[in-house]
Amino acid sequence: MQTIVTRTGDGSPTLYIPELKEYFHSMHGALSESLFVYVERALRKVKKDKIRLFEIGFGTGMNAMLACCEAEKQQKQVFCHSIEKYPLEKAVLQELLGLFKNGFPEFSGYYNKVNECEWDREVQITNYFSLWKINSDFLTYYPAGTYDVIFFDAFAPSIQPEMWTHEIFTRIAGIMDNGAVLATYSANGQVRRNMMAAGLKTERIAGPPGKREMLVATKP
Repeated sequence: MQTIVTRTGDGSPTLYIPELKEYFHSMHGALSESLFVYVERALRKVKKDKIRLFEIGFGTGMNAMLACCEAEKQQKQVFCHSIEKYPLEKAVLQELLGLFKNGFPEFSGYYNKVNECEWDREVQITNYFSLWKINSDFLTYYPAGTYDVIFFDAFAPSIQPEMWTHEIFTRIAGIMDNGAVLATYSANGQVRRNMMAAGLKTERIAGPPGKREMLVATKP
């Protein structure tokens, strides 16, 4: 599938897929969106010293990179498992890294590490952050154990409806520890109802720049 590297409103890069007419991130700011939705509204809400994180949609590695930076900043152990069915080609990743080096040099080292590490095995990225990139389809993959944080970053419900069903959120609720937090950029009403039907306490809150609302869910 063809992808085109492009800059977003805050200067950070994202990808555009002409076939789907879809961007990987908000054009108002890829970095700003990831930081707001996943780090500020999910990862920082968990007060444990050791955090198990599961990400659905590794994509460009933006969320994993920011989680790594947050782990270093807070000096908390974060064990991240991130699943992706279609890893990006190396040439695309190199182009993305080049834009990070030019515009966000403070992030480029972490970005390179999360994207360069091997798939399908756990890699210690820093003293506080380990990453296990899983090359698989979440529709057929069943994680072991439970997690404190879920980054739900599938394509939009209109593009990838099979990822936003009641059945999927029931499976996700099953791997969430008590009190675990799930965040996603979507504020879709049916998605919220599917989350609630799966037993998650769900709220619609203010969204990142350019988006009025987003969803956060917790497991009671």
